[in-house]
Amino acid sequence: MDLNLNRADYLQVGVTSQKTMKLLPASRHRTTQKVVIGDHDGVVMCFGMKKGEAVAVFKTLPGQKIARLELGGVLNTPQEKIFIAAGSEIRGFTKRGKQFLSFETNLTENIKAMHISGSDLFLSASYIYNHYCDCKDQHYYLSGDKINDVICLPVERLPRITPVLACQDRVLRVLQGSDVMYETEVPGPPTVLALHNGNGGDSGEDLLFGTSDGKLGLIQITTSKPVHKWEIRNEKKRGGILCVDSFDIVGDGVKDLLVGRDDGMVEVYSFDNANEPVLRFDQMLSESVTSIQGGCIGKDGYDEIVVSTYSGWVTGLTTEPIHKESGPGEELKINQEMQNKISSLRSELEHLQYKVLQEREKYQQSSQSSTAKSAVPSFSVNDKFTLNKDDASYSLILEVQTAIDNVLIQSDVPIDLLDVDKNSAVVSFSSCDSESNDNFLLATYRCQANTTRLELKIRSIEGQYGTLQAYVTPRIQPKTCQVRQYLIKPLSLHQRTHFIDHDRPMNTLTLTGQFSFAEVHSWVVFCLPEVPEKPPAGECVTFYFQNTFLDTQLESTYRSGQNLMFFCFGEGLT
Repeated sequence: MDLNLNRADYLQVGVTSQKTMKLLPASRHRTTQKVVIGDHDGVVMCFGMKKGEAVAVFKTLPGQKIARLELGGVLNTPQEKIFIAAGSEIRGFTKRGKQFLSFETNLTENIKAMHISGSDLFLSASYIYNHYCDCKDQHYYLSGDKINDVICLPVERLPRITPVLACQDRVLRVLQGSDVMYETEVPGPPTVLALHNGNGGDSGEDLLFGTSDGKLGLIQITTSKPVHKWEIRNEKKRGGILCVDSFDIVGDGVKDLLVGRDDGMVEVYSFDNANEPVLRFDQMLSESVTSIQGGCIGKDGYDEIVVSTYSGWVTGLTTEPIHKESGPGEELKINQEMQNKISSLRSELEHLQYKVLQEREKYQQSSQSSTAKSAVPSFSVNDKFTLNKDDASYSLILEVQTAIDNVLIQSDVPIDLLDVDKNSAVVSFSSCDSESNDNFLLATYRCQANTTRLELKIRSIEGQYGTLQAYVTPRIQPKTCQVRQYLIKPLSLHQRTHFIDHDRPMNTLTLTGQFSFAEVHSWVVFCLPEVPEKPPAGECVTFYFQNTFLDTQLESTYRSGQNLMFFCFGEGLT
């Protein structure tokens, strides 16, 4: 059967982070649900739809930026309690908006990821993982690389507590208490984890993962070893995966897989008789999808996919038809409800236009006074600079909460700008004198109206290192811009891997001298990408890399206390 979904925009809040929107459980099957969302202004808002209008249930006062939002409650009961992570604090609210919990974790870093299961709370900052039970510290783990997400297998279905960390070094770390039980490599840096079918699948051990380079997979986390079940390669070169949910949107009794990507793509995968995922629906939105949920929002009896975007839009892709079929000989008429909505929107638009004129006149008057002070408007920029293995190029993605006017690219190292099909901006190059001012590239991208996301492709030259700078100017008054800097490292086209072919011919470089373990690690960080800034734990560290352009391989090993460092270069091509 074909899946036809129609778009409906509900409301807009502030800028949102990954996994900060949830649907509260419905009171009865296929009745409308409430949406709860948190934004960078620190506001938690819960709303429902009534006669086509968003009606707020509660709205909190502004505060610290909300990094995560999860639902919780007593196990095997409806998960109706709302938990948010802001800074190093966890706050809890009832579905009516009454705050019942304020827990200061005293973490030295801001909370990045959170998972709740009954009275168990699993938190992770950039490198630190903590497990709390009834707000009491239970377990702790310091990761060797950044933690992007955390989850726990369902404790109501399994006789053990099994947290899983998604780490930037392309590894899922399975914990038992404060120790790593085992690690399993995934095909890219994992950015999101989710329980298959929302409950871990038939075994309770099935875990979905999505990566920053757009790959999706299912893995079974057993007590002894991981079992890889299937994997979807990113053959269409779509964006990285930010959110995943399971919901039966097709209506065949089997839960489908809902996926949201950072290029605005929403996908629906169904499962065939062999339990392999098959793409059934996709739709492109104009900005990255930070959260995705399946449920019923707009009208009773019509299921839909609800997403939140980076700039704060809450949008539904609903099974409700836009136009109802008219009877024979009858003309299609706009019903009274639609007419009321149109008139309400017109009056709201007129009021906003009048308010804008008033504020503009007020600003002009104040700017001409002798005591005038210009206030620089603030805006958020979401950026990502990643190496693509397939074509040995870097992708620079810039996303702004408002329309982009232009982006100036400046580099003090030789680089090439490659064509991008998704990019509709007009580029112009300026001549530069590399000998006098170290400018090797000056390029300006002028964006078309309503462009909030810009993607660039860059190819560097290994051996040349320096800094790439992006000056982002949005369409706001007064004119202001933000600068983002990205390091081009000497071995910039090398990508981290966990295995190399030791049978290939290798050249070895050995360094000895009066240097510390931390100094050696800083050299590796300076030369190679995807290496954690903090020195790893242990007396001996080995990193493996593969050149994405020449397919050569590199092994770096160094030991503490021996002032010894090995570099093994594999120059043979496969």
